[in-house]
Amino acid sequence: MTATLTFVAPPPGLAPHVEFSLDEVEGAPGLHALRAASDATVRLYVVDPALYVPDYAPAFSEEHLSDVGADARGDASVLVVTTLDEEGPVVNLLAPVLVNSATGAASQVILDGTDWPLRARLAKTA
Repeated sequence: MTATLTFVAPPPGLAPHVEFSLDEVEGAPGLHALRAASDATVRLYVVDPALYVPDYAPAFSEEHLSDVGADARGDASVLVVTTLDEEGPVVNLLAPVLVNSATGAASQVILDGTDWPLRARLAKTA
């Protein structure tokens, strides 16, 4: 899957960029590179949490959904930012990326008042 995402506001730390390409990373199902359209050196890696964190079920407000033009949760998909540290991959479950599946409108949402961790370790697979 390759798509273009347009953030309603620049993701934290990536201003002024709002246009990004979302490209699959070959050989890594569910892992994508999110690259700024105007500067490919500006990038994040994101994963599909359904594949890597199956119990992840964040609650989005109507305002969150409205920000990306989604009428209901079924109209939107979720990605989470992933990084590597000295012990392996971690994901940010506190600030998922909410994407309107039809239009590519996106927003990085901070889930204030929840217990989702900023750095959740991904379990090693056999």
